[in-house]
Amino acid sequence: MKLGAAIAEIMKREGISILTGYPVNHLIEFAAAIDIRPIMVRQERIGLHMADAISRVTSGRTIGAFCMQHGPGSENAYGGVAQCYGESVPVLVLPMGYPRRLAHIDPNFNSSVQMRGITKSAEPIMSAAEVPNILRRAFTRLRNGRGGPVLVEIPTDMWNEEVPEPLAYTPVIATRYGPDPADVARAAEALAAAKRPVIYAGTGVHWARAWPQLRALAELLAAPVTTSLGGKSSFPEDHPLALGSGGLAIPKPVRHFLDNADLILGIGCSFTETNFGVRMPSGKKIIHATLDPDHLNKDIACEIGLVGDAALTLDALLAELAGRVKEKRDPGPVAREIQQHRAEWLAAWAAKTDSEEEPLNPYRVLRDLWRTVDVDNTIITHDAGSPRDQLSPFWVARTPLSYLGWGKTTQLGYGLGLAMGAKLAAPDKLCINVWGDAAIGFTGMDFETAVRERIPILSILLNNFSMAIELKVMPVSTEKYRSTDISGDYAAMARAFGGYGERVTKVADIIPAIRRGIEQTRNGTPALLEFITSKETAVSRL
Repeated sequence: MKLGAAIAEIMKREGISILTGYPVNHLIEFAAAIDIRPIMVRQERIGLHMADAISRVTSGRTIGAFCMQHGPGSENAYGGVAQCYGESVPVLVLPMGYPRRLAHIDPNFNSSVQMRGITKSAEPIMSAAEVPNILRRAFTRLRNGRGGPVLVEIPTDMWNEEVPEPLAYTPVIATRYGPDPADVARAAEALAAAKRPVIYAGTGVHWARAWPQLRALAELLAAPVTTSLGGKSSFPEDHPLALGSGGLAIPKPVRHFLDNADLILGIGCSFTETNFGVRMPSGKKIIHATLDPDHLNKDIACEIGLVGDAALTLDALLAELAGRVKEKRDPGPVAREIQQHRAEWLAAWAAKTDSEEEPLNPYRVLRDLWRTVDVDNTIITHDAGSPRDQLSPFWVARTPLSYLGWGKTTQLGYGLGLAMGAKLAAPDKLCINVWGDAAIGFTGMDFETAVRERIPILSILLNNFSMAIELKVMPVSTEKYRSTDISGDYAAMARAFGGYGERVTKVADIIPAIRRGIEQTRNGTPALLEFITSKETAVSRL
């Protein structure tokens, strides 16, 4: 069996049915031959973002895979691999490599060397006979422990080599591990004794599919729940105990309850310090439940550490609490306190979310978007910058994995690939990316990929013809050289690519345009709605 055929067969046995990529990488042909669908992108980063979303939307049950050319293709892919690494997303990365005799000769780009710092592991194939072992190691790392990209480099001089038959490969096992029972007992005692506990849920709740357990714990303790951007939608945000999710922008209840908590339980989170995450108040008692022991005390000091799968950890906590908390606590007082602060916050923002002004206020556009779509049958993601900060605090996510949040590293243009990958993984969902005129400048050409590959997403573009959040930090360059000005007719671009494009300038047209865009996606056509907005710079930071 040829080396490429063996790799493709192993991928198929592991449940991979889609391979995103860009040629030349001969794996594309071997995969297509056995009905693994190749998706060709316009730039490598988008392909990685699509593979990323396939893994996210399935909680890692299906692994996204991406392949690229050696040299420039691998160099271009670096940022996408780094994004997966920053967000702990398992993706199989399969670059071609230089011939083995040249692989370590400067200045050739050696992916297994150069990407080792942004992957869970990076290994070149040096012997065809070792392909089953190398792929077994790769998939074991992808399916076990904290997520992250795993790279297997295929030198260009190996495609004609033979892998021994019959192919000795069985799909790998996926394991889980849980925390020390003694630490669980200490954590349960502390939670039972806390007067104002707050639960902070991260992306690990999604990977473990621990949504029912998270809800059960919150309701048992009458504990309010907030989430990281990555953890958003792990707890229903219309629940009386929901505070909403936080990043750089946060709802008022989040800050109020964290600052007044006597104990914070972080579950499925890393507590990574980032400008795009929730700032934890100092001096609080912290219980940190995480899959990766390297996260303990990394950025936030904790008193109790629970290392393990979020579902197993929550199961253990619930079992231990059963002897300490005999029945569900009354959620009424906490729910009323949440509602009071939420009402005050929403009232303070009503002038923007309900604005009748033109150019359109982006907060009004996003309010009308939420009111128009079937929220529970939608997967939405933000982009970097203003779209993230305008969407995440106000979008009420009610079902798991209906919001793909991110924020440890924030590459512009990430959201488009995520929406396309989500649509591939969940074709019955309405998949939306919300981006700005800066982000579309980075990855906009790949809207053509959505058209060509028949991936009918809804793309919401907020166009203010400006790098608005930079206005305050670039006043001189803006005044003298208009350095923050950017422009384009992006609806026309979408039409030129064969998709549906519509520019919206009037408040009365917002909802009708959204309905037309949704209808286009139902008919199989990707739609881009370009809303001409004001240079809004206000963000909900408390």
